[in-house]
Amino acid sequence: MNKAQLVTQMAKRSELTKKDTQAALTSLQKVITKSLSEGDQVQISGFGTFALSYYPARTGRNPQTGESIEIEGANKAVFKPAKALKDRL
Repeated sequence: MNKAQLVTQMAKRSELTKKDTQAALTSLQKVITKSLSEGDQVQISGFGTFALSYYPARTGRNPQTGESIEIEGANKAVFKPAKALKDRL
């Protein structure tokens, strides 16, 4: 499902227009992104938790040359589904 399809499905299930639904979804994305960039996690009860996970620097290999390369550490966004969501799947 892409974003346009998600907006359509959300609009069908709510009393909002597609334009209002699009604005709400965009706002949700911005709030989650801002919270994660500030190091906070976002917990949506019954759905799950968005958080940051730090992956430390490590040594890798270039598969074409076999040369060792340093891969920088990075924060990555992770999603942990809530029990209610897991049970429904």
